[in-house]
Amino acid sequence: MAEGKKNLLTRAGLNKYEAELHDLKVNRRQEIAQKIKEAREQGDLSENAEYDAAKDEQREIEERIVYLESLLKNAEVVDDAEEGTINLGCDVRLLDVEYDEEVEYRIVGSTEANSLKGLISNESPVGQALLHHREGDTVTVETQAGNVQYKVLSVTRSEA
Repeated sequence: MAEGKKNLLTRAGLNKYEAELHDLKVNRRQEIAQKIKEAREQGDLSENAEYDAAKDEQREIEERIVYLESLLKNAEVVDDAEEGTINLGCDVRLLDVEYDEEVEYRIVGSTEANSLKGLISNESPVGQALLHHREGDTVTVETQAGNVQYKVLSVTRSEA
């Protein structure tokens, strides 16, 4: 992760990452230490699959802790959007003008993005195009497949 680059997060995203980090440090480290201890008690470590698996899991946990600590160190929570204006942490309901279909997204920072859950990054083409628009605006998004037009039907601040 690039040092100095601010990671824009919603308040919910910050809370989620802080909770995950706490769980990894307090609970998961103890669990894996116990697994390693039990595997060591089984004898010869050179042919001990449980020991190898536990050490691999420990390495993954430690890597995740380092990642989360770096992410949170450079985190900036964005909660100060003007009411009714699309920004991070907003749920937006849009009408795809061409297909006459409604879609819903939550605008989040790039670290929280998950398109399968309707969480789109403020850095994505759609996210960037929507920022600072209001209900009733028509927004044109440049995509690889051509321009797509959305009409903003509603903008609400996300509670989660």
